[in-house]
Amino acid sequence: MITAAHLSSQLAVNVLDPHSLLAAFGALGVGVVLFAETGLLIGFFLPGDSLLFTAGLLCTGTADRGLRLSLAPLLVAAAVGALAGSQCGYLLGRKAGRTLLARSRSARLHEGARHAEELLDRYGHAKAIVLARFVPVVRTVLNPLAGALGVPARTFTVWQVIGGLVWSVGLTLAGYALGSSVPNIDKYLLPVIAVIVVVSLIPLVAEVLRSRKAAKEAR
Repeated sequence: MITAAHLSSQLAVNVLDPHSLLAAFGALGVGVVLFAETGLLIGFFLPGDSLLFTAGLLCTGTADRGLRLSLAPLLVAAAVGALAGSQCGYLLGRKAGRTLLARSRSARLHEGARHAEELLDRYGHAKAIVLARFVPVVRTVLNPLAGALGVPARTFTVWQVIGGLVWSVGLTLAGYALGSSVPNIDKYLLPVIAVIVVVSLIPLVAEVLRSRKAAKEAR
């Protein structure tokens, strides 16, 4: 039975705060948020990276005595949400990707679309689809953009599954591993999340630097 207090806490949830989301909806909320962030253009502002890491941390029971998640259901929810969201975004893109982007007035969303298109042009479909998972906003717009640009469905599906599993499962397990090995990690939660987000960008930065170096050597 849903109590008035529980219902009130869900209605008062802050969608930009990972802890608030997890307290209100648990592992199921992780799947829903990842689906929205990767499959629906309106979800570009959602905190995917920090949500995954925080959720993994809470599976250890060290960050908050009042909130603990189970690792196995969390991993399933995260993977399903991330993979289903991307595939949904791709299918929406094939139907009306360019139209949906054109109707949006968000400068951040259009900037993400520009970066997504640059990724596809520079690195090819496979590498761009994987790298985009680690870049906020870009991972939202690349999926419908890939559909709109006619990226083959099989190619997109294979590489979004690979990238989606590495991103969702990897960040969750990173949070779990850190929470299991560092006592009182909750005291440093915000700095740690910031570091994790930065670290998640390393593959993209490394690839950009490698590509620039190769371009200079080719001149």
